[in-house]
Amino acid sequence: MIMIGPPGSGKSMLAKRMPTILPDLSFDEAMEVTKVFSVAGSLNKTETLIAVRPFRSPHHTISDAGLVGGGQTPRPGEISLSHLGVLFLDELPEFKRNALEALRQPLEEGTITITRSLVTASFPAKFMLIAAMNPCPCGYFGDRVRTCRCSPQQIRQYQAKISGPLLDRIDLHIEVPSVKYRALSNKETGESSSTIKERVNKARARQNKRYEGNGILCNARMTDKQIRTYCSIDEESQGLLEMAIEKLGLSARAMNRILKVSRTIADLENKETVESAHVAEAIQYRSLDRNLI
Repeated sequence: MIMIGPPGSGKSMLAKRMPTILPDLSFDEAMEVTKVFSVAGSLNKTETLIAVRPFRSPHHTISDAGLVGGGQTPRPGEISLSHLGVLFLDELPEFKRNALEALRQPLEEGTITITRSLVTASFPAKFMLIAAMNPCPCGYFGDRVRTCRCSPQQIRQYQAKISGPLLDRIDLHIEVPSVKYRALSNKETGESSSTIKERVNKARARQNKRYEGNGILCNARMTDKQIRTYCSIDEESQGLLEMAIEKLGLSARAMNRILKVSRTIADLENKETVESAHVAEAIQYRSLDRNLI
């Protein structure tokens, strides 16, 4: 997921709350995470098993090796330390271009391979990427309250720091507008994290049952063949998808991600089949990949 909005709109706060609603780690998943931290030398002496999903938030000045992994003897980087958890990249365009492009392999395959002169090492990297960025250098392009001071050329150059192929691999593109005073001072509260997490755990249990014996645990890891099997849609939904592909110029990869997100939305609503409303909601999360670049 990538969140785009002006400074102070709550992007970082939302990202940091994500671990509170993620599904619980199974024992096998906890073992995987613990092994990665052990290999990296990041396991505390008092820890025998990491039972919570990791949340990693490296600064944009991090080196390529720090993010991807490396060294004379290859060790896991932040990408692998986020395995089965969250990797949060704030101010995404400020990261080095090489480091960002290195995200493409693990986002697609769930592993990262590091090659050195004497050794090649592969580490697991099935993480949830959450990125945040301003829409322009000053941060206020498109804001309803404050005026943007950037030229069109500056805006294009800033947004172009995120390549199309990388953006294509991100499932959800969310606009986060600035928050008005009335909303900040409102005493009403929404759903608690525990309530949302209960719904998420039920959806994950449904997915575990669906993919039992298929070697995957969730919708995000479906292969193309599995997408055709488990994400069948009716004619109305096919029409919506066809229109979106033609008007937005979406790729085949983006289409598959729309179907995966649609399947997840249906699971969260406890629905057996993917309906047109689920596809329409998933499509709206892809609109930014062609508006930005």
